[in-house]
Amino acid sequence: MLRISRIESSGGEVILRLEGSLIGPWVNELRSCCAAVSNNGHQLSLDLTELLFVDCEGLALLRTLRKSNVGLAGCSLLLAEQLNRG
Repeated sequence: MLRISRIESSGGEVILRLEGSLIGPWVNELRSCCAAVSNNGHQLSLDLTELLFVDCEGLALLRTLRKSNVGLAGCSLLLAEQLNRG
């Protein structure tokens, strides 16, 4: 299960805080949430501090988002290494 909390900063940036596991159907849910934020012209960042597990699809999405200038904050050392391998 994945919990996605939306936090809006005073500068117009939107932060999505992820808690739990980014797997299966939750990957598409996150993709949809990110698209909705980006389509509204907001700068997007993800807070990954409470992200416990990421499957291959989730990892691919995070890599794609990072290449699209989405900020990824709070990565564990393991997740940061996995993101840099791809």
